[in-house]
Amino acid sequence: MNTRPASLKSRREFLVASAAAGIAVSMQPVCAQTMIVTPAEGLDCGGTRITAKDGTKLPVYFAAPQRTGKCATILVIPEIWGAHEHIKDVARRLAKAGYFALVVEPYTRIGDLTKLPEIKDVLAGANQLTDAQCFADLDAAVAWAGTQPKADIGRLGITGFCRGGRMTWMYTAHNPGIKAGVAWYGGLNPNPPAQAQTPADIAGQLHAPVLGLYGGADTGIPQAAVDRLNAALKAAGKDATCQIHVYPDMPHAFHADYRPSYRKETAEDGWKRMLAWFSKNGVV
Repeated sequence: MNTRPASLKSRREFLVASAAAGIAVSMQPVCAQTMIVTPAEGLDCGGTRITAKDGTKLPVYFAAPQRTGKCATILVIPEIWGAHEHIKDVARRLAKAGYFALVVEPYTRIGDLTKLPEIKDVLAGANQLTDAQCFADLDAAVAWAGTQPKADIGRLGITGFCRGGRMTWMYTAHNPGIKAGVAWYGGLNPNPPAQAQTPADIAGQLHAPVLGLYGGADTGIPQAAVDRLNAALKAAGKDATCQIHVYPDMPHAFHADYRPSYRKETAEDGWKRMLAWFSKNGVV
């Protein structure tokens, strides 16, 4: 990955940088020494707003190489805190790898969850987002990407983290245009009424191969839940195309380099697996 650690020497510098990155109190303590910042040199990147089906103006962030020609397109789905700086950095990393990467702020109608200091309030906000609304907003984002000169939505992939990892599974069952997905420790429990189904429930509806990356020591996603998903994939005949890789002893959010859960070696291995999965399945 073409990245460099941010240099944050003092608590004041850390707090200023955290605020700039959209890191809420509920996301801290943050591992400032390992926060990765991918420079925008050589990229076309920025933010805009697109119009959703209901007329809502959705903030989006995009990044692509500064070269001519179309690139395979990757949707990047955020965690429960939304499209904060770490998620935008993931988009820039994908752009460095040659992709047109696109992030939609999923919680636009709910509010800025990065400003909430209590994790229970963040979860309560995120749990208001229905799958149907998220599907509609992602559909709008894909349609917008189809109008961009550098985005080839005929080669469309999706990746996401935590809640976004769950949506990676769900949206791959919704959109037949998805060619491949990579779910990073995507949640496997229902959150009714807004998110009543789980990835196991829609295993038979998947339109494309999905790679699931999970941590063996993830207390929120126990191995039994991963086993149930594996069983559902097998029962649906999807085990030949989908794959789940479990990293023993790894915690939740092992890719989140702004948090103490970050595990550099595992995160880098997962990144390589993700790029290889996209390439193998035509998103390249």
